Amino acid sequence: METVSRSQRTIGGPVRFEGIGLHTGEPCRLTLSPAPVNTGVEFHARNGHGPVRFAAGPDAVVETRLATTLGLNGTKVRTVEHLLATLSGLAVDNVLAEVEGGEVPILDGSADSFVRRIEHAGIVSQSEAQPYIRVLSPLSVAEGDRWVRISPADRLRVTYVIDYGHPAFGVQGYDGVITRETFVREIAPARTFGFLRDVEEMKRRGLIRGGSLENAVVLDDREVINKEGLRYEDEFVRHKVLDLIGDLRLLGLPIVGHVEAQKAGHDLNIRLVQALARTPSAWERVGDPSPRENRSLSLPSA
Repeated sequence: METVSRSQRTIGGPVRFEGIGLHTGEPCRLTLSPAPVNTGVEFHARNGHGPVRFAAGPDAVVETRLATTLGLNGTKVRTVEHLLATLSGLAVDNVLAEVEGGEVPILDGSADSFVRRIEHAGIVSQSEAQPYIRVLSPLSVAEGDRWVRISPADRLRVTYVIDYGHPAFGVQGYDGVITRETFVREIAPARTFGFLRDVEEMKRRGLIRGGSLENAVVLDDREVINKEGLRYEDEFVRHKVLDLIGDLRLLGLPIVGHVEAQKAGHDLNIRLVQALARTPSAWERVGDPSPRENRSLSLPSA
């Protein structure tokens, strides 16, 4: 992830995705379009009264159950994290994202297809420098033995530990600096995962209605049941890193800091993002022509 001394970037042309929503189980479409400098990521979602526009920021989060859902005035876009992680990992700053069907398509459960299609469209440098956030002091959120914290560093580094107590995988850990290259090679292909024993209960709660072996790694009580197996031995923790990178994109700017997490998830990721937004003394905005006039981490809603 490139953050220091670079221009803002957008995509070279429209990119379209079609598929089903992981949680709605309904057909959905996503169209990405180039956007001017200082736009950030702006969602255009349709409801019965016409399009609703809002920026991808901490205040737009409306739900964090098994995915990050954004919305405004009752209109929601579910499962934005893989798309946002891709934009962050590829250093795409400005894009319009039009969503039909209320959810970003899950595709194969990873960010790999987003990466390949966006790279095929091209990434274009723009006329203004890209500001970024540099963490100045540690900040953390926790719930029991689950926690996530961020502290100063000279690059974006992620250290993540999970422990589901499952026979197929014990404790898994990831530690690495997130660059464009490491994101594409090590993080983007990692798929979402779930447990067969939880499927019926989650469907009763209105979740994972579109989940299948085509878009998730599924485990029974002993092993992975996908015939093709895993893409990485530690695919599970890599996917948690993917989700974390996507949630951090809601800060509205690239970030330089060391993020450490244990057994975290979207709820804690978003709480950290919101804590940063409320604590301007913990960070500084670098590369902004008027940093003292605008300390906001994210762009205002349209």
